Amino acid sequence: MSQVAPPTPDGQLADSVELLEGGLDYFAALINAIDQAQTEVHLETYIFDFTGEGANVAQALVRAALRGIATRVLVDGVGTDPLPPVWQQRFEIAGVQWCVYAPLGRLGLLIPSRWRRLHRKLCVIDQRVAFCGGINILDDHHDPNHGPLVQPRLDFAVRATGALVPQIHATLSQLWWRIQGVRRAVRSVREHRFPQALKALRSLPWPRRATPAAASLSTGRAFLLLRDNLRHRSQIEKAYRQAIAHARSDILIANAYFLPGRKLRRALIHAAQRGVKVQLLLQGRYEYFMQFHAARPVYGALLAAGVEIYEYRASFLHAKVAVIDATSPRAWATVGSSNLDPLSLLLAREANVVVQGRTFAIHLRERLLHAIRQGSEPMPARSYLERPWQQRVLDHVAYGLMRLALWVNGSRY
Repeated sequence: MSQVAPPTPDGQLADSVELLEGGLDYFAALINAIDQAQTEVHLETYIFDFTGEGANVAQALVRAALRGIATRVLVDGVGTDPLPPVWQQRFEIAGVQWCVYAPLGRLGLLIPSRWRRLHRKLCVIDQRVAFCGGINILDDHHDPNHGPLVQPRLDFAVRATGALVPQIHATLSQLWWRIQGVRRAVRSVREHRFPQALKALRSLPWPRRATPAAASLSTGRAFLLLRDNLRHRSQIEKAYRQAIAHARSDILIANAYFLPGRKLRRALIHAAQRGVKVQLLLQGRYEYFMQFHAARPVYGALLAAGVEIYEYRASFLHAKVAVIDATSPRAWATVGSSNLDPLSLLLAREANVVVQGRTFAIHLRERLLHAIRQGSEPMPARSYLERPWQQRVLDHVAYGLMRLALWVNGSRY
């Protein structure tokens, strides 16, 4: 874990971005920040699981609320199970505000519009410190579907202070109050109180046209990138493509669910063809049928162009990070929640922080290279071409189902 910049003479923390690797770093930093909160804790996550470290985070939220801190938690209606009764009681007594984004209802995911999920992992405390990354509130050694993990899952987040924090705070607050306003309006309509419904809708914090926030940091410059279904439909993907297009020496991407669209695949192939070293660290353990098998049909063209592919086998890979030209003055790195697949790039709400600066980029690159050396296996082009026919069939079935799902949703990728 990198060091935070020291306090400035006025007692405020200087601008900085700090890399956090896995739950060991992330939960310690998050709980410490919550315990120091003085006015507000605002947390968004796709999964909130109450096992192990998840329970420790929940207890920190309760402690904050009991101190009179405004404590708000927004979770996704698919990623997070119903709130356990014991924790529902504790949160109600303490005053923790718990809200579920897009509950599924009776028909669940049979309605394509409900495939648009909240996948961001963000937290702001007192508009003083913010967190962004790919780490859910989920213990590193626990998987809800696969049970205990011998090795922690590989994932990253950042801890930011300074000028980046207000933008993350505005992003969290805007969605929270929009959800509350819509629910008040729906409640008023059901109760035939139409003037109150209209007033609730007028009070919603609708998104403004804005450029990504930029903060001058001790490690370089940082930007918050968002993906939603309004004004930021392709911001994260475009940032990846632009950075890849300007790469001169090396590209290293670690991504849990990797199924890039045609434009992003072409950008990686062109980079490799012009002599850039392109390395991909991808999921090597079976987690979900669609994500595991649908990715493999796109490997062929990448391997043929000279892209190096490594599959992480030590545990589950959950990272969504990238480093480009780490040792050059143009160093570019990103850490966030967005996978390079259609669910993230076309449907989900995502958030990534981009850092332009060698210190941060070199540190992230070192951690990824360590994961490649210690927990991964290379995929040679020959091995890919000679994989068993049964696996080829499953790969193409999954890929076809993914394309069909996109067609049903009306999306092009």
